[in-house]
Amino acid sequence: MKKLVSVSIATVALFGLMSTAQADVRTYRTACMACHASGAAGAPKLGDKAAWKARIAQGMDILVKHAVEGKGAMPPKGGRMDLSDAQIKSTVAYMVGESK
Repeated sequence: MKKLVSVSIATVALFGLMSTAQADVRTYRTACMACHASGAAGAPKLGDKAAWKARIAQGMDILVKHAVEGKGAMPPKGGRMDLSDAQIKSTVAYMVGESK
């Protein structure tokens, strides 16, 4: 019985992580991809390690601050004011992970 409960808890945790990852990809696609896939207005392309290196070195707090408040041509929250700061932070973490 204990083993079944442990497996069930692990399964729920795994699905929770998958849901978060899927949400981050969805947010990237709807709020960030227009510029970060093409490099429009100087946005670093997702996956471009060289373009992200100095930005990542600034730390997550600065990256999230820029994403939430906007920077240069990027509007606050990529123009998606309906997103929470936590959603933005999670999506920035996804983008950083894809760009290391």
